[in-house]
Amino acid sequence: MTKRHNSKHKVDRRLKANLWGRPKSPFNARAYPPGQHGQNKKGKPSDYGLQLQAKQKLKAYYGNINERQFRNIYRKALSKRGDTSENLIGLLERRLDTVVYRAKFAPTVFSARQLINHGHIKVNKKRVNISSYMINDNDIIELAEKSKKLTMVEGAQQSKERDIPEYIKSDNKNKSIQLVRVPKFSEVPYPVIMEPNLVIEYYSR
Repeated sequence: MTKRHNSKHKVDRRLKANLWGRPKSPFNARAYPPGQHGQNKKGKPSDYGLQLQAKQKLKAYYGNINERQFRNIYRKALSKRGDTSENLIGLLERRLDTVVYRAKFAPTVFSARQLINHGHIKVNKKRVNISSYMINDNDIIELAEKSKKLTMVEGAQQSKERDIPEYIKSDNKNKSIQLVRVPKFSEVPYPVIMEPNLVIEYYSR
Protein backbone atom coordinates (compact mmCIF):
# COMPACT_ATOMS: atom_id res chain seq x y z
CA MET A 1 0.00 0.00 0.00
CA THR A 2 1.34 3.42 -0.95
CA LYS A 3 1.93 5.59 2.11
CA ARG A 4 1.23 9.31 2.06
CA HIS A 5 3.19 11.19 4.69
CA ASN A 6 1.58 14.52 3.84
CA SER A 7 -2.05 15.49 3.44
CA LYS A 8 -3.41 14.15 0.15
CA HIS A 9 -5.15 17.49 -0.37
CA LYS A 10 -1.75 19.17 -0.88
CA VAL A 11 -1.59 17.26 -4.16
CA ASP A 12 -4.57 19.30 -5.37
CA ARG A 13 -2.68 22.56 -4.98
CA ARG A 14 0.57 21.18 -6.37
CA LEU A 15 -1.22 19.94 -9.51
CA LYS A 16 -3.53 22.97 -9.61
CA ALA A 17 -6.79 20.98 -9.66
CA ASN A 18 -9.43 19.70 -7.24
CA LEU A 19 -8.67 16.12 -8.30
CA TRP A 20 -11.48 14.37 -6.48
CA GLY A 21 -14.03 17.18 -6.63
CA ARG A 22 -14.29 17.35 -2.85
CA PRO A 23 -15.63 20.46 -1.06
CA LYS A 24 -12.85 20.23 1.56
CA SER A 25 -10.07 20.63 -1.00
CA PRO A 26 -7.84 23.66 -0.15
CA PHE A 27 -7.57 24.33 -3.90
CA ASN A 28 -11.12 25.72 -3.71
CA ALA A 29 -9.85 28.62 -1.60
CA ARG A 30 -6.24 28.87 -2.79
CA ALA A 31 -6.05 27.99 -6.48
CA TYR A 32 -2.28 28.19 -6.72
CA PRO A 33 0.61 25.87 -5.80
CA PRO A 34 1.77 25.67 -2.16
CA GLY A 35 4.95 27.30 -0.95
CA GLN A 36 6.41 30.77 -0.60
CA HIS A 37 6.48 31.42 -4.36
CA GLY A 38 3.28 29.58 -5.28
CA GLN A 39 1.42 32.66 -6.47
CA ASN A 40 4.36 33.98 -8.48
CA LYS A 41 4.97 30.95 -10.67
CA LYS A 42 4.31 31.98 -14.24
CA GLY A 43 5.38 30.99 -17.72
CA LYS A 44 4.16 28.51 -20.29
CA PRO A 45 5.09 24.90 -19.46
CA SER A 46 7.04 22.85 -22.00
CA ASP A 47 5.54 19.85 -23.80
CA TYR A 48 7.43 17.64 -21.36
CA GLY A 49 6.01 19.63 -18.44
CA LEU A 50 2.46 19.15 -19.72
CA GLN A 51 3.01 15.42 -20.20
CA LEU A 52 4.53 15.08 -16.73
CA GLN A 53 1.65 16.96 -15.10
CA ALA A 54 -0.92 14.78 -16.93
CA LYS A 55 0.84 11.67 -15.63
CA GLN A 56 1.05 13.01 -12.08
CA LYS A 57 -2.66 13.92 -12.09
CA LEU A 58 -3.74 10.47 -13.28
CA LYS A 59 -1.42 8.70 -10.82
CA ALA A 60 -2.63 10.84 -7.92
CA TYR A 61 -6.31 10.46 -8.80
CA TYR A 62 -6.08 6.67 -8.59
CA GLY A 63 -4.62 6.76 -5.10
CA ASN A 64 -1.09 7.95 -5.76
CA ILE A 65 0.00 4.71 -7.45
CA ASN A 66 3.78 4.36 -7.26
CA GLU A 67 5.83 4.93 -10.41
CA ARG A 68 6.89 1.32 -11.00
CA GLN A 69 3.33 0.04 -10.70
CA PHE A 70 1.97 2.81 -12.92
CA ARG A 71 4.59 2.17 -15.60
CA ASN A 72 3.68 -1.53 -15.55
CA ILE A 73 0.03 -0.60 -16.12
CA TYR A 74 1.14 1.50 -19.10
CA ARG A 75 3.11 -1.45 -20.50
CA LYS A 76 0.05 -3.70 -20.19
CA ALA A 77 -2.05 -1.07 -21.96
CA LEU A 78 0.57 -0.86 -24.73
CA SER A 79 0.60 -4.64 -25.23
CA LYS A 80 -3.18 -4.85 -25.65
CA ARG A 81 -4.92 -4.35 -28.97
CA GLY A 82 -6.70 -1.07 -29.63
CA ASP A 83 -6.16 2.49 -28.46
CA THR A 84 -3.47 2.62 -25.75
CA SER A 85 -5.12 5.57 -23.96
CA GLU A 86 -8.42 3.69 -23.72
CA ASN A 87 -6.59 0.55 -22.58
CA LEU A 88 -4.79 2.52 -19.86
CA ILE A 89 -8.03 3.96 -18.47
CA GLY A 90 -9.72 0.56 -18.72
CA LEU A 91 -6.99 -1.07 -16.63
CA LEU A 92 -7.12 1.69 -14.01
CA GLU A 93 -10.91 1.41 -13.77
CA ARG A 94 -10.68 -2.37 -13.32
CA ARG A 95 -8.56 -2.08 -10.19
CA LEU A 96 -10.42 -3.30 -7.12
CA ASP A 97 -9.79 -0.10 -5.15
CA THR A 98 -11.20 1.98 -8.02
CA VAL A 99 -14.33 -0.18 -8.32
CA VAL A 100 -14.93 -0.05 -4.55
CA TYR A 101 -14.57 3.75 -4.66
CA ARG A 102 -16.84 4.12 -7.71
CA ALA A 103 -19.51 2.00 -5.97
CA LYS A 104 -19.51 4.41 -3.00
CA PHE A 105 -18.39 1.79 -0.49
CA ALA A 106 -15.79 4.38 0.58
CA PRO A 107 -15.60 8.19 0.45
CA THR A 108 -12.15 8.30 -1.19
CA VAL A 109 -9.94 5.94 -3.17
CA PHE A 110 -7.54 5.97 -0.20
CA SER A 111 -10.24 4.72 2.19
CA ALA A 112 -11.30 2.16 -0.43
CA ARG A 113 -7.76 0.83 -0.38
CA GLN A 114 -7.89 0.70 3.42
CA LEU A 115 -11.13 -1.30 3.32
CA ILE A 116 -9.53 -3.82 0.99
CA ASN A 117 -6.26 -4.10 2.92
CA HIS A 118 -8.15 -4.75 6.16
CA GLY A 119 -10.07 -7.65 4.64
CA HIS A 120 -13.53 -6.08 4.36
CA ILE A 121 -14.02 -6.87 0.64
CA LYS A 122 -14.90 -10.15 -1.09
CA VAL A 123 -14.72 -10.93 -4.81
CA ASN A 124 -16.86 -13.86 -5.93
CA LYS A 125 -17.29 -14.88 -2.26
CA LYS A 126 -13.52 -14.94 -1.62
CA ARG A 127 -11.78 -12.34 0.56
CA VAL A 128 -9.32 -10.22 -1.44
CA ASN A 129 -6.90 -7.83 0.26
CA ILE A 130 -4.93 -6.66 -2.79
CA SER A 131 -5.97 -3.19 -3.97
CA SER A 132 -4.55 -3.65 -7.47
CA TYR A 133 -6.52 -6.88 -8.05
CA MET A 134 -8.03 -6.74 -11.55
CA ILE A 135 -11.81 -7.10 -11.73
CA ASN A 136 -13.40 -8.87 -14.71
CA ASP A 137 -16.83 -8.20 -16.19
CA ASN A 138 -19.61 -9.50 -13.94
CA ASP A 139 -17.36 -10.39 -10.99
CA ILE A 140 -19.40 -9.90 -7.82
CA ILE A 141 -17.77 -7.58 -5.28
CA GLU A 142 -19.32 -7.35 -1.84
CA LEU A 143 -18.64 -6.27 1.70
CA ALA A 144 -17.95 -8.96 4.28
CA GLU A 145 -21.04 -9.51 6.45
CA LYS A 146 -19.55 -7.85 9.54
CA SER A 147 -18.42 -4.87 7.47
CA LYS A 148 -21.80 -3.86 6.03
CA LYS A 149 -22.64 -1.58 8.96
CA LEU A 150 -19.34 0.28 9.07
CA THR A 151 -19.88 4.00 9.67
CA MET A 152 -17.54 4.90 6.82
CA VAL A 153 -19.46 2.72 4.36
CA GLU A 154 -22.87 4.06 5.38
CA GLY A 155 -21.61 7.64 5.26
CA ALA A 156 -20.14 7.16 1.78
CA GLN A 157 -23.35 5.62 0.43
CA GLN A 158 -25.47 8.47 1.77
CA SER A 159 -23.16 11.14 0.39
CA LYS A 160 -24.44 13.31 -2.46
CA GLU A 161 -20.94 14.29 -3.64
CA ARG A 162 -20.98 11.83 -6.55
CA ASP A 163 -23.10 9.18 -8.27
CA ILE A 164 -22.38 5.56 -9.12
CA PRO A 165 -21.53 5.39 -12.86
CA GLU A 166 -23.69 3.36 -15.27
CA TYR A 167 -21.00 0.75 -15.89
CA ILE A 168 -21.29 -0.42 -12.28
CA LYS A 169 -24.40 -2.32 -11.18
CA SER A 170 -25.19 -1.82 -7.50
CA ASP A 171 -27.32 -3.95 -5.17
CA ASN A 172 -27.88 -1.71 -2.14
CA LYS A 173 -29.79 -4.35 -0.20
CA ASN A 174 -26.97 -6.91 -0.26
CA LYS A 175 -24.14 -4.33 -0.42
CA SER A 176 -22.79 -5.94 -3.58
CA ILE A 177 -21.72 -4.58 -6.96
CA GLN A 178 -20.72 -5.75 -10.43
CA LEU A 179 -18.53 -4.17 -13.08
CA VAL A 180 -20.94 -4.51 -16.00
CA ARG A 181 -18.31 -3.52 -18.57
CA VAL A 182 -14.95 -1.85 -18.81
CA PRO A 183 -15.75 1.84 -19.40
CA LYS A 184 -14.57 4.05 -22.22
CA PHE A 185 -12.55 7.11 -21.24
CA SER A 186 -15.54 9.35 -22.08
CA GLU A 187 -17.72 7.47 -19.56
CA VAL A 188 -15.45 7.89 -16.55
CA PRO A 189 -16.76 10.63 -14.20
CA TYR A 190 -13.57 12.59 -13.61
CA PRO A 191 -14.19 15.89 -11.78
CA VAL A 192 -11.24 17.45 -13.65
CA ILE A 193 -9.88 17.14 -17.18
CA MET A 194 -7.65 14.10 -17.60
CA GLU A 195 -5.39 13.65 -20.62
CA PRO A 196 -4.30 10.01 -20.92
CA ASN A 197 -2.99 10.73 -24.42
CA LEU A 198 -0.32 12.97 -22.85
CA VAL A 199 0.53 10.18 -20.39
CA ILE A 200 1.13 7.84 -23.35
CA GLU A 201 3.32 10.50 -24.97
CA TYR A 202 5.29 10.86 -21.73
CA TYR A 203 6.13 7.16 -21.57
CA SER A 204 6.73 6.95 -25.34
CA ARG A 205 9.56 9.47 -25.29
